[in-house]
Amino acid sequence: QKIQENLNKQLLDNLVSFLSRSHSDFQKKTTEWTCRMKFREIPTAALVLGVNVTDHDLTFRGLSDVLQDNITPYVALLEAKDCPGIKNLMQKLMGQLMKCDIDVDSLEDEDCVQVSQNRIRCSMPSLISWYDSVTKKTDSETPSKKRNSSSRHWQSPPVVVIFRDMESFTTKVLQDFIVISSQHIHELPLVLIFGIATSPMIIHRLLPHSVSSLLCIELFQSLSCKEHLSTIIDKLLLTSRFPFKLGEKVLQVLINIFLYHDFSVQNFIKGFQLCIVEHFYSQPLSVLCCHLADIKKRVYSLSHDQCENIRRLPSFRRYVEKQESGKQIELLTNDSFLKEETEKLLEDLHVYHENYVRILRCLHVFTSSLPKYPLGKQIRELHCACLENRVWETEEYESSLQLARMLNKTDLVTILQQCVEILMSSSGKEFDRAVEKLKEFLTQFQNLEAEASQERDVSVSPQKELQKKTDLYHLQKTLLELKESRRSKKLTKFEMLRFEVVDYIDSLVRRYLVPADERTLQEIAYFNGAAVLRGHLNAAPRTALHTALNNPHWYLKNQALRCDGGGISNKAPDICIVYKLHLECGRLINLVDWLEAFSTVVMAAEETNADAASSDQVDDVIHARFIRAVSELELLGFIKPSKQKTDHVARLTWGGC
Repeated sequence: QKIQENLNKQLLDNLVSFLSRSHSDFQKKTTEWTCRMKFREIPTAALVLGVNVTDHDLTFRGLSDVLQDNITPYVALLEAKDCPGIKNLMQKLMGQLMKCDIDVDSLEDEDCVQVSQNRIRCSMPSLISWYDSVTKKTDSETPSKKRNSSSRHWQSPPVVVIFRDMESFTTKVLQDFIVISSQHIHELPLVLIFGIATSPMIIHRLLPHSVSSLLCIELFQSLSCKEHLSTIIDKLLLTSRFPFKLGEKVLQVLINIFLYHDFSVQNFIKGFQLCIVEHFYSQPLSVLCCHLADIKKRVYSLSHDQCENIRRLPSFRRYVEKQESGKQIELLTNDSFLKEETEKLLEDLHVYHENYVRILRCLHVFTSSLPKYPLGKQIRELHCACLENRVWETEEYESSLQLARMLNKTDLVTILQQCVEILMSSSGKEFDRAVEKLKEFLTQFQNLEAEASQERDVSVSPQKELQKKTDLYHLQKTLLELKESRRSKKLTKFEMLRFEVVDYIDSLVRRYLVPADERTLQEIAYFNGAAVLRGHLNAAPRTALHTALNNPHWYLKNQALRCDGGGISNKAPDICIVYKLHLECGRLINLVDWLEAFSTVVMAAEETNADAASSDQVDDVIHARFIRAVSELELLGFIKPSKQKTDHVARLTWGGC
């Protein structure tokens, strides 16, 4: 939430500045405001937020809080679903401004709102009268009380109306409100804010020129949702502050849902929270997923069963297989020795995380400076590639190294300076040697200028010699010598130094960017349940519906409903019986045959009842139950009436028992 607020800070500051300019014009009655008033223009901010509609709530909430805290207490946030007509819009607007609850349904035939004991008509003159009364009341207060009550707000504060989802408002409602407001703009300091998800052109598509010309529009663009996501991943996942981590497949599931479904950062965060809950609920050893300072205390409080759980971890079993026989026996039989080794391994895992993030950022500095992005431009793409497998064994990495070996001196110096800053931010001494080496490279680059100019002079001499020769024989001889010299040309000192820099970065990558799957005890910190997460987030309603109707025991947990071998339980709900019978039919289902089959299944339970009612009464009850079950099945979309035969229904799904 703090990250989101920081990302929106620039946008909110720009909006506050816009309101300040609009309001100052109104207060001072400047020439610009007089001209605008003459043309009846309303100051309007077009706020383009993108298609990630679910994230807009946080932005509008933050905007409303900033405005109410610093500028004006008169802020109304309107949604299209609450404003089907101009009357509803005015009711909602005045209700929010006057801080009173409005029941739109109860006022369906009225144009008034209830304020204290008074009823106020919902109209623009009423709103202006109310505004004049509250502002005059504020001005008439004593200086000390006025300073305490409204010191945060401006004098004669503007009335800000926010249209949260402008695309959803009907054209007539917007037109009527804008035209009415423009006629009173000289009496009421009104400012409009349009929340736009698509494009600013929607204003001109919804409003004719005669109406849009009444707006003095200024455009504001928020950061793209992809930039929001990259920042969230950078601050939440690529940090050593939080011990919990996402596995490669889990992270890819969340990113794919973001990119191919809704572009919602809020939904990405909800998925991340779901991963946390699932990990700490399903992993018995998640108690060890803690900060470095708490590891020792938690490790030595493990029970024998928890020690056995550690021994069952696949990564720990691979670790044991690599040890000598004596240590293997101790690890598998001695709990105290296991706890000591577990403490060391978990500390190593924390160090690995910190080193991984530092080198990943250095590699990203290199790859993002290339003319092409084989490993992706965003750091999240590079992070996924490093989690998936050994990144240095991929073709994309080799392509990146080849491009890095062609960087010019200026780019290389800038990259090395950024890498030095990243590595020096590390709290430990792990990268002291690496920082010294990179600084040494920077010094060597600074000493190459004079030598480079001498090499350029030497390379020009064969060209001058070529220009002197006019004889054909000597000309051919010189050309051949020049060709041979180019073939056997040695690398310059700059080129050799550039190769050395790239090779050194490559060595750091091979040492520190080992995939997390190869680390011992990674199951404690990493959540790898991609299938579980996909089952929670990627809804499959048809599968769930089929399971519920075909096997009600799966959800109801009633043993009496369990039915093996594809049979039909007579104790199942009527709709389940009807559904399983309809699976045995073809494209058209005869309702009479279907009813008889249903009666046969149901009567199997009632034949044993000695006190059963008469057969006619039973038939009527069964008939009614059958009709209701068939109607429910039709409502769910499994069948529909057939026009070919009136006593038949048509199946809309395929597949049998």
